[in-house]
Amino acid sequence: MTEIDIEKENAAIAKQYKELLRISYQILSDEDKKIIRKAFDIAVDAHKEQRRKSGEAYIFHPIAVAKIVASEIGLDATSIVAALLHDVVEDTEYTLEDIERMFGVTVAKIVDGLTKISHLKKDKDVSMQAENFRKMLLTINDDVRVIIIKIADRLHNMQTMGSMPAHKQVKIASETLYIYAPLAHRIGLYNIKTELEDLGLKYTEPEVFNDIQNKIEESKEEQQEYIDNFASIIKNSLDKEELKYDIKGRFKSIFSIRRKMVKQAVTFDEVYDKFAIRIIYETETPDNEKFLAWKIYSIVTDHFRPNPVRLRDWISSPKSTGYEALHITVMGPKGRWVEVQIRSHRMHEIAEKGYAAHFKYKQGEQKEQGLEPWLNKLQEALENQETNAVDFVEQFKLNLYAKEIFVFTPTGDLRSLPKGATPLDFAFSIHTQVGYHTRGAKVNGKLVPLSHELKSGDQVEIITSDKSKPNANWLDYATTSRARSRIKSSLREEKKSIAEDGKEILRRKLKQLKIALDEKSINELVSHFKLKTSLDLFYRIGIGTIDNQKLKEYASQRSNSIFKFFKNKIRRSPNIPNEEINQPEVSNRYDLLVFGKEEEKLNYKLANCCNPIPGDPVFGFVTVNEGIKVHKKDCPNAVSLQANYAYRIMLAKWIDSSQEEFTALLEFTGIDNMGLVNEVTKIISNNMHVNIRNISFETNDGIFTGRITVIVKNNSILKRLITNLKKINGIEKVTRA
Repeated sequence: MTEIDIEKENAAIAKQYKELLRISYQILSDEDKKIIRKAFDIAVDAHKEQRRKSGEAYIFHPIAVAKIVASEIGLDATSIVAALLHDVVEDTEYTLEDIERMFGVTVAKIVDGLTKISHLKKDKDVSMQAENFRKMLLTINDDVRVIIIKIADRLHNMQTMGSMPAHKQVKIASETLYIYAPLAHRIGLYNIKTELEDLGLKYTEPEVFNDIQNKIEESKEEQQEYIDNFASIIKNSLDKEELKYDIKGRFKSIFSIRRKMVKQAVTFDEVYDKFAIRIIYETETPDNEKFLAWKIYSIVTDHFRPNPVRLRDWISSPKSTGYEALHITVMGPKGRWVEVQIRSHRMHEIAEKGYAAHFKYKQGEQKEQGLEPWLNKLQEALENQETNAVDFVEQFKLNLYAKEIFVFTPTGDLRSLPKGATPLDFAFSIHTQVGYHTRGAKVNGKLVPLSHELKSGDQVEIITSDKSKPNANWLDYATTSRARSRIKSSLREEKKSIAEDGKEILRRKLKQLKIALDEKSINELVSHFKLKTSLDLFYRIGIGTIDNQKLKEYASQRSNSIFKFFKNKIRRSPNIPNEEINQPEVSNRYDLLVFGKEEEKLNYKLANCCNPIPGDPVFGFVTVNEGIKVHKKDCPNAVSLQANYAYRIMLAKWIDSSQEEFTALLEFTGIDNMGLVNEVTKIISNNMHVNIRNISFETNDGIFTGRITVIVKNNSILKRLITNLKKINGIEKVTRA
């Protein structure tokens, strides 16, 4: 860089710093500004040699995070200082002791919580990001600001991901959708949650994101005209009441529109509530705030018919995040349902800033009181230090949106459990030992299975036995993170014990086969039985899954190297395909599924959760016991797998796969008419060279629904089949299940 470039960069850094002070939501005292300046100077010095992937000076990142914390979230000076210093300990020579000496214990604790674990062993069976997440949560009982600054850090990383390789973009975006967006929602940072979800979708499904974004842009003018029309109808009535108010339209996020399209199996144009109308009103005293909200509700419903099922009164009962508003859905102009959100200016601030707005209206210890019950619930999941970090993230997601039920013990004590809890969850909530020795359960005096779903008001009695102990089936019955983590811990200990016995059994059996139990033979055995670790091998010997016969087969194969050579060379000759199917425009030369940059041919299985077929965009996932499983890129489990097990994801693609046949389920709806079934089967059988495995139709008041399982050669043929079926008179919609 030239001196002129350095001067320009320094001027830009100084400008960003001044803007940070100017846009702070909280009023900063002179003392606050002094300590922020000190943190800024330390951060500039610490990161002076570092640059981001984009080439800009690294210091722009901590300043940007601090700006999000100060303005969008609206936290205090301590948080701004911690945000400026959040990467200093991890990336530079400064230590936590230095931070504590210069800025005190509170800032040091927050920075420690924000410091990533950089030196984890690569071969450890955990996701780095999930382990970081766990460490972050371990600190939040000391200071909730750790989570909030971490969310701000992730938001800026997502905003500036353009310079990263595509595979890293997908991994980080998946983690964001899996961990950080739900966290932001739970804490009440709705604007940030929305931006994280949209950015996550932008990198995980770019074509879908761009398509919806373009359609929103195209329809913006029409939507604004609709909002203005709606506002003009109620404006006179609101003005007569001398209310001070503002009417705004808000387009729903791209992510939420996409979610509705998938959930309801509709197109963009068929999503009816793509935007909401907000009425934000001023109130002179807190006393009449609720009264004015209902007054506005009355005026709106005088003009537009409300949907009583869609009324949400978050004013009388605010959300746990502190969110307050009145949500109604009314039949607006042109016969369209429209969501109307009624909020005071104070409520609007809380909705925009989350907990930070409470600092403005509450004082002292009340400030963060709302998070306390939630933090206490999380503490249960943190108790078990042995819990794998990925399990922990899953547990956290289990509890994230849980609704509660209340049940009674035999002595009449009240217990709170998440909705969907079973007697096993109840047993572990009483005591771990009660859970471990559960033999059965009675609900309201009657014996029930351990999988029985409890309901509010049930009286639950646990029957115990010293001989009872957890088994793997219990994981199917337990729903709470506490019960699942205790069961997994017990099963792990039992597996280790069996594996120790299995190792000795293996030593004796190999000795009879004149094979020594050493590192080489163990590695060969693990590979031979397609296992992952030596522990898995010893455990299967211990429980008898791998018996004498299988060990003899291994010994025989080990000694016969010629047999092994020819076995690897044998390949099944492909069938000659039909002439039409072999045409380039139909098959696109899909022939085989290959993996990695080297396009290796490996053994694999197709995942049952999404049933990929040739032509689908796919990826490979290395499982523990079943080799490589192939998933579609838009599989419901894709985000979770990318976030937690990125190191086990393999690149995969199809090439000329017209030789194999695949099953696909089609669902369609339409208006019933004579000869429809005959026409459908005729098109499938005669025109498409597609076989039908099974078919079912139902009619109800002139509307029919149908399900057909077909056998197809590849994705191109399936797409053409769907297109031809849609042309049949009476068929309205055809989708692949």
